This record gives sequence, C-alpha cells and structure tokens, in this order.
Amino acid sequence: MTPIAVGGLSCVGFGTLPGSPDDLLLVVSSNGRGLFDCATGTRIARDPDPDAGWPDTHELVHEGIGPLSGVSVPVAGLWGGGLHTTTPDGWALDVVAPDWPVESVMLSAANGSPYRGEPGLSWWHVHREDACELRAVAFSPSGKTLVIASSCTLTLIVR
Repeated sequence: MTPIAVGGLSCVGFGTLPGSPDDLLLVVSSNGRGLFDCATGTRIARDPDPDAGWPDTHELVHEGIGPLSGVSVPVAGLWGGGLHTTTPDGWALDVVAPDWPVESVMLSAANGSPYRGEPGLSWWHVHREDACELRAVAFSPSGKTLVIASSCTLTLIVR
C-alpha cells in the first residue's frame, strides 16, 4: 500500500490479458504511459512519449501499451470516467470531503456504509488526500484491486 510517485497523473484504467486472472493498470500522465502489474505493483511497460498522454476524452478510453498494446482501456480521471465503485461480492467505495478540499476514501464491506455503523466493523477510512488532487478511486472489474490515484501518487490495495 506504499504510494508510487507519478507526477502529472491524469487518468487510470484496468485491463486484463485473455486467460489471465491478474489485473493490469494503465496509468496516463504528462510524462507518458505506464502499465503496472497490480499484484506486485511493478511497472511492466512504459511509453515516455508525453504526446501519448491524452486519451480519447469523448469515449474515455486510452490505447494500452506493452501486453495491452492495441487494446482500448476504459479510463477515469481528469476528464471523468466510470470505473467500478463496487465489487462482485459487495464491497463499495465512497469519496467524502467534510473538510474540503481534503478528500477521504471510505471502504465498506457488503451491507456496510460509512454513513451508519461503527468504523472498523463494516467500513474503514483507507486514504486521506490532502497534498494533491484526487483523480480516480476504483476497483478493478475482478474486484481484487483497489486503486487510489491522485495527480501525484498512485496507491494499489490488493486482496
């Protein structure tokens, strides 16, 4: 859960290889694109071309790199987007800002909610972003990976 520094991060999106259970994360920044193996946090591909850092902002997809070359990856971030905020087994994410502009990420188990119940039993405060702008908070389609992406850091939580 150690944050990875990514300056100028604009958007992120999940992809998978056919037949592989592993989640891959495409990270787009002002310094190009990187592809991360979510299970290890290792960057497995890099495209340093800064002009490659602009997705199709109408469709909110970006072309993958490395093992995802030629694949259109749905992204969320600076221009919007719609990645998963729930998992197939009922976990959910909420972003709250009671002390705006500071934002907090709340994780809830199935049938849990940060708006009721005791913290630590059915919901948890997992991240506080006060240094940079939050870009995207999402689960992978498999529900195994949670990404918290800000304009300057990337945090992966894997189960």
